[in-house]
Amino acid sequence: MNRDERTVFSVGAFAIAVGAIFLAVFAIFLVKDETSSGASGGSGAAAAPAEVSVELGEFFISPATINVPASGGRLTISNTGTMVHNFEIPQLGVKSGEINPGASVTVLVDGSEAGTYDVLCTIAGHAASGMKAVINVGGAAATAADTATAAANDGSQPVMDPAEMDRLMEEVANKFPAKTEGLGGQILEPTIVEDGILQWELTAKIVDWEVEPGKFVKAWTYNGTVPGPTLKADVGDRIRIILKNELPESTSLHLHGVRVPNSLDGVDPYTQPATVSGESFTYEFDALEPAVGMYHSHHNAQIQIPNGMAGALLIGEMPLPENLKEMGFEQVDQDVNMTLNDSGTIGLSLNGKAFPATEVYKMRVGEVMRVNYYNEGLMAHPMHMHQPVGWIIAKDGHPLETALPSDTINVAPGERYTVVYKAEDPGVWAWHCHILTHAETPRGMAGMVTAVVVSR
Repeated sequence: MNRDERTVFSVGAFAIAVGAIFLAVFAIFLVKDETSSGASGGSGAAAAPAEVSVELGEFFISPATINVPASGGRLTISNTGTMVHNFEIPQLGVKSGEINPGASVTVLVDGSEAGTYDVLCTIAGHAASGMKAVINVGGAAATAADTATAAANDGSQPVMDPAEMDRLMEEVANKFPAKTEGLGGQILEPTIVEDGILQWELTAKIVDWEVEPGKFVKAWTYNGTVPGPTLKADVGDRIRIILKNELPESTSLHLHGVRVPNSLDGVDPYTQPATVSGESFTYEFDALEPAVGMYHSHHNAQIQIPNGMAGALLIGEMPLPENLKEMGFEQVDQDVNMTLNDSGTIGLSLNGKAFPATEVYKMRVGEVMRVNYYNEGLMAHPMHMHQPVGWIIAKDGHPLETALPSDTINVAPGERYTVVYKAEDPGVWAWHCHILTHAETPRGMAGMVTAVVVSR
């Protein structure tokens, strides 16, 4: 071995020796630390984040007050609803991303950010419909009440005392039909102007709207009602609709399911300029074919429509198919338009009202009701009337040659179904969305439920 080789070997050996000494010293301190921790019951270790369960659904966040201690929190967010939701704490930058129905995600909250912060679902219209909560960070652990709420949500315990639940259910049921200010969807007669043109004026404006007894919201409306007035015409009529904008922002009017020239499709900036606040726009066209149409905004629509800006436009009427006439459906005795909503300031509602303020419908045995379902919400609603079979006679304004029976009609956003019901037996028959959380709560019926009273 020459001199250079001996030098390299010596340096390498020295480095290995130093490394061995370092590892030995580190091991001694590690053992000492573990012994110390064990002797003190682990008091030297940082406290683990608290495990907190949060439930999302239509339209709530539970618990309404989330508590995270100073050690921080690991939040398991479970979507028990039927549509996509998310969970955000904007002031802390906490975001779950989209959570599909039945799925769960975990987010971490730093306990050092002490304070109280807003929690919400940021999907359009969901927060306004009730998906809000608060989170207390850096304080005590979850309270017994929060724990009880979480247990009730997972079905392991009653949500409340059964006797109290019965009392509340009966109390709200006895309020139906509750009186509230405002009635939407009423027929607006046209003004007959030059050359026989049917002319309507629709003013877009924000008003205070009573959704249920004592609950007033800021509704975005046509002519101050939710839904807007019903417009009716015949095939061959010349129609003129003058839209006046009194909103604090621009808008436009889309005639959904109605055949119009492209220039009147109401999709700014492609087919027309936006109708800015304080201005008007005129839609004039010939009614070329029958339609179970609806009119609604097509500008910032995810806010304007759920907040109330929608109405019905009927051209002609849907006839009874021959197979129904053979079954004794001789004539239509009553026509009903039913606008479905689930979001925005209006929330879960039928024709702009939530139970117990929904409208009660009356029939006699043997009478026939023709219903146009309009879905102006953000999710599908399976509509079910108890007892009589529903017969679908038209889909999106197109008549069916043969009526189809269905006691539950699933109406997707933007769809229209025309259904006839023949009253067969007397009594009070419930009529509701069959997504159960849209019609019932532990405190009784709510949201998208009404009734048909059948007499002899």
